[in-house]
Amino acid sequence: MVNLTRRAFTMTTTLGLSATALGFSMKRAAAAEYSLKFAFNLAETHPITTRAREAATRIQQETNGRVELQVYPNNQLGSDTDMLSQVRAGGIDLFLNSGINVLSTMVPAASIYGLGFIFPDYDTVWKTMDGELGVALHKLIEKVNLLPMEKMWDNGFRHITTSTHPVNSPADLAGMKIRVPVGALWTSMFQTFGAAPASINFNELYSALQTKVVDGQENSLANIKTANIVEVQKYCALTRHMWDAFFCVANKRNWVSLPADVQDVVSRNINQAALDERQDMAKLSESLKEVLAKQGLVFNQPDTESFRQKLRDGGFYTSWREKYGEELWAILEKSVGKLT
Repeated sequence: MVNLTRRAFTMTTTLGLSATALGFSMKRAAAAEYSLKFAFNLAETHPITTRAREAATRIQQETNGRVELQVYPNNQLGSDTDMLSQVRAGGIDLFLNSGINVLSTMVPAASIYGLGFIFPDYDTVWKTMDGELGVALHKLIEKVNLLPMEKMWDNGFRHITTSTHPVNSPADLAGMKIRVPVGALWTSMFQTFGAAPASINFNELYSALQTKVVDGQENSLANIKTANIVEVQKYCALTRHMWDAFFCVANKRNWVSLPADVQDVVSRNINQAALDERQDMAKLSESLKEVLAKQGLVFNQPDTESFRQKLRDGGFYTSWREKYGEELWAILEKSVGKLT
């Protein structure tokens, strides 16, 4: 188990940085027969990066050096939009991305798990996403020639931070310029709250807050910590308004070109890393509030029922039910209960 106070936020291991996008980035170098690029937007100090690097080490060991998993965190290979294009083209082999974020621009239904206030706790989350809904979403993602790994990586429950004033009710969001990731679901929800959402990629978030392009944003406590959001925000409302996670998707053409034994080692270790990271995030959600408070972030705990009622009254759930379709909506409500 990871020592969260030291390893999850300080582990820094530099892997090889050269690869050629030919087939599955197969570059015959010193010892590696296959070099695979694994990219995402999380900071070097995020638990996802730590667990991805651990998976890379295990893969190299289990294949006796035949396979090198090159880990590129922190938008090293471009914005989320850029990386999605690269994994579709085969230049990136494995990509972690939220179904609510740019992946939803290709697979709109992939964002369904990000609907506002649908998950009360992690037990409900994993019953849903490791169950029938997760299977249904995987099938939809495969239709755009991306192959999802079995397990999702946790990005935590999301909360709202601001530089201007605390958020205790939807009225406090009226007219507020708030950054949201690229994805129609976020924009729709915050528009229903009366805010003025602006879609900005994660690698541009700190700058947008620092220069007052936006006054607020929403993210997990882990992302708020690792991206140093506390330096440019003052208040944090513990809304838990959305839960977010990452699909790990592979370029399908490149993946099927790998030998079966390599596929097995890579997928098994990627999925194990996801399970380990889930435990990290659950523990961090309990400890980071104190850490961030000591750094100056002022927390408040709003009554979230007023936010839920605003979404109901504004037709948010009804509108998205029509977009996702009755079949997928029925699968979701099996796990989370009636929403409309």
